[in-house]
Amino acid sequence: MKQISFYFDVISPYAYLAFHAMPESLQGNHVQVQYKPVLFGAILQHLGQLGPAEIPGKRTWTYQQVLWHAHQHKIPMQMTATHPFNPIGLLRLALACDAHGAPNRYVCNTLFNHVWRGGLDAADPLRLKELTEKLSPIRDPQSDEVKQELKNNTQHAIDLGIFGVPTFAIDEHLFWGFDALPMLNAYLNGDTWFASDEWRSSKSIPEGISRKR
Repeated sequence: MKQISFYFDVISPYAYLAFHAMPESLQGNHVQVQYKPVLFGAILQHLGQLGPAEIPGKRTWTYQQVLWHAHQHKIPMQMTATHPFNPIGLLRLALACDAHGAPNRYVCNTLFNHVWRGGLDAADPLRLKELTEKLSPIRDPQSDEVKQELKNNTQHAIDLGIFGVPTFAIDEHLFWGFDALPMLNAYLNGDTWFASDEWRSSKSIPEGISRKR
């Protein structure tokens, strides 16, 4: 059985779409999915980048595109009252629902739907309190242990080379984005292209120009 690590932050509408599309997209494959909450903002900060919702123009397009994808894939979705928002309380809650910081699909589903269905304020403290009561975490989401687990998950993602969410990690490969699901499915089904020179050589293309400062 292949194991897929699904790195996500509930702040990402693409992660929400990927989460709901994954079962159908990967149907027939013998896989086990491990859900890995990470703080996307910390990854962006490490890379010195802004998120899509922080770039004028791209922000509007991002919201239009995700709503289109939801419409096309028949996934119920409404934009949150404000975006971006601070997801840290939700991510800690996810980790606190398992003794080892490995939230199950039910927990992740509940958290994603809390954010992306209903058009409400995802970070509202009262809603977070109600959600915490509903999920009944077995550990304190505000404990130092849980806080450190979120930091560890995020650092591990950075160490792997993850730059965005959602990212699917399998074997030594990373598949980024909602639109990477068909590519991931092809890999799981043994597509020989992934053993080709074309695939391998993409990792060694030299930079022709750099705008890094």
